[in-house]
Amino acid sequence: MAQERDVRPPAGAPASPPAEHDEIDQWRRRIDLIDGQLMSLLNSRSACAVEIGRIKRRLGLPVYSPEREAWILERVMRDNPGPLDPMAVKRVFERVIDESRRLERLAADGPEPASGPGGDGKGD
Repeated sequence: MAQERDVRPPAGAPASPPAEHDEIDQWRRRIDLIDGQLMSLLNSRSACAVEIGRIKRRLGLPVYSPEREAWILERVMRDNPGPLDPMAVKRVFERVIDESRRLERLAADGPEPASGPGGDGKGD
């Protein structure tokens, strides 16, 4: 989960009224919670990419799917409610997609699944 942070101003920073610090602290705590949610969602998305990479390996499909990536970028830019501008959303998702593709590639290039008890290569 989100870690508590030391939100005291650095030494020599101008002092703000305590109420303003409390307000900033509340927003920072909210950001920390959102960061935890983002981490969970990004890891869930990454787990999906790993599974897709394994399936692509099994089917002999390439990892890179430019049509799919273009479709995702168009969709997130179109459906973006703001305040991030569409190009900012595109840049964020380009990075997420890059990392997903990396994980897919690792899964697709990885060792074949271990044989199950019957030795048929199908696992459980």
